[in-house]
Amino acid sequence: MKISSVASIVFLAMAATADLAQEPAKELPSAPSAVKQEQSQPKPSAQPTTPANPKPADETPAQAPAQTGDASSGSILETSGDSNDPVPDTNIKLRVNEVNVVFTVTDRHGRLIKDLGREDFKVVDDGRPDTRITFFQKETNLPLRVGLLVDASNSVRDRFKFEQDSAIEFLSQTVRPKYDQAFVVGFDATPEVTQDFTDNNEELSKGVRILRPGGGTAMFDAIYFACRDKLAKQPRTTPQRRALIVLSDGDDNQSHVTREEAIEMAQRAEVIIYTISTNITGSHNEGDKILKYISETTGGRAFFPFQITEVANAFAEIQDELRSQYALSYHPSGFASDGRFHTIQIMAQNHKNLKVRSRRGYYAPAR
Repeated sequence: MKISSVASIVFLAMAATADLAQEPAKELPSAPSAVKQEQSQPKPSAQPTTPANPKPADETPAQAPAQTGDASSGSILETSGDSNDPVPDTNIKLRVNEVNVVFTVTDRHGRLIKDLGREDFKVVDDGRPDTRITFFQKETNLPLRVGLLVDASNSVRDRFKFEQDSAIEFLSQTVRPKYDQAFVVGFDATPEVTQDFTDNNEELSKGVRILRPGGGTAMFDAIYFACRDKLAKQPRTTPQRRALIVLSDGDDNQSHVTREEAIEMAQRAEVIIYTISTNITGSHNEGDKILKYISETTGGRAFFPFQITEVANAFAEIQDELRSQYALSYHPSGFASDGRFHTIQIMAQNHKNLKVRSRRGYYAPAR
């Protein structure tokens, strides 16, 4: 009898351990197309893992849990009391539906405008102009969380050294010790972190230097990974801005996720994407169009330095822009926790010749 009882206990413990091991991690959503592609593949006896790749989880992506953000995050703020609170009168649920957006203003010549105030802007949410701006600030000195994504595929081999030098110069000029942080990812068929988040410019330089070109191009996978597994998981104890700088020709031929899924993850992670094309043919190709689309939908900007020496100028302009942005918060009218994508349009009132660049929308929390 004693042996049988011990065996039963051991069996139950092993079963519980197996169940825990099979429980999916509570992370940001995985891309549906990557899930479907994985399910269509024959399952080998041993499943190899590649830490740098996006990891498909469920067939239907779960909504990322809502977090309390800050004035620069671009998120929906939502907090609630604990329903198990033993004190009867403190079981209060508080919902603060507030959208936060970082944006840039330029004139007709592309020059940055840095001296506008709250009264100069109007926000339209899902076509409804009756929104109430609750916070406004000129964002000239917020801490940066920046990811540098460098295309290390065969297609950029002939100009790779110059691009490395330009990227290193950008990081050394942008990342301020004990204030900003950056990381470096090289990607060909898979993304690889060569330097994790740090404020040490020497370490960032090494992370860029060790990159070697070769292989195919999986740019969408790299963007998805950098947004979900790096920037979105950074602790946010103070207001900060999140940005990706993607140096690539835009010719993606090996990604598991789609372009739209990469953009959606950037929007969920509240990341602005800047792209620098490595195409120096003198004419815009399909890859350039993709880079421009990704930047515009996330509130960033695309650069097309058709001469290799202009790459450094593009990095310099990105650095200036990151220090010359605005942030505002507003309450949408008729807001619903429906999990849907809602559009944002910010307009500079009484300034016909000014252009406002921001991400095109946000995902509301789902109920």
